[in-house]
Amino acid sequence: MLLDLRPRRSALYLPASNDKAIVKSRALPADVVILDLEDAVAPDAKVAARGAAVAAAAQAAPSSETLIRCNGLDTAWGEEDVRAIASSGARGMVAPKVSSADDVDLYDARLAEAPGDFALWVMIETCRSVFALDRIAARAQSTRLAGFIIGTNDLAREMRAKVPGDRTSVLPVLTQAVIAARAYGLVVLDGVCNEFNAMDVFEAECRQAVMLGFDGKTLIHPRQIEPCNAVFAPTEAEIIWAGRLIEAFGAPENIDKGAISLDGRMVERLHLEEAHRIQANVRMISGSH
Repeated sequence: MLLDLRPRRSALYLPASNDKAIVKSRALPADVVILDLEDAVAPDAKVAARGAAVAAAAQAAPSSETLIRCNGLDTAWGEEDVRAIASSGARGMVAPKVSSADDVDLYDARLAEAPGDFALWVMIETCRSVFALDRIAARAQSTRLAGFIIGTNDLAREMRAKVPGDRTSVLPVLTQAVIAARAYGLVVLDGVCNEFNAMDVFEAECRQAVMLGFDGKTLIHPRQIEPCNAVFAPTEAEIIWAGRLIEAFGAPENIDKGAISLDGRMVERLHLEEAHRIQANVRMISGSH
């Protein structure tokens, strides 16, 4: 699937079993809402949660991006989840614990009857997935695969790793996931920060994710949305730089040049793509809420 430029700075997980939270989410400025049928829903509530998620997706505003995370196909609920989600009106489905390219193919096959623009997102949260990142991402060329979401909690648990404030133990995985996603035009979202009361810790993780190249971050609490949106939005300096770069390369004397001097720096024409991406991102953010 082709990458679109809509903002995905903030992606808020909501348990599909919580009707009040779903109703409140319609007024929140999250770029993406992920209705969860998996980790956040108890076994005895999963069937009811499935119906609630489908109903909520049907009522979502056309301009919003609502995804539904299913239970795995190896569970008692997975097959029914995927069938229901495919016709729910959601923008896409999030598949948990994808560990191989074959897993992507299995989910994609189950979505055969979904609308053509329905997207498949996959969770990168197992040790096996780390060694298959390139092969998993390459399925974007032949399936509905549109994005990676990193599941740092599950990954760290499987690794038996401690995750300090600077996330040193999982940084190699985060970097590799971004590289694989970019190689095949996928969106890539960082994992959650469990510290929803410590905004300084949360904002530090957001800044780190921006530095690593992520498009946005998954969230577990509404109070994380606005700081997340602020950190992942282009800065004023970046917006000014993008405008000046586009203007400079558009000048008659630079039309055929591959590199020019701008503000004492040598910049190449390849930087134009990033400048245009920044401007498009700003326009879409301005029109999204």
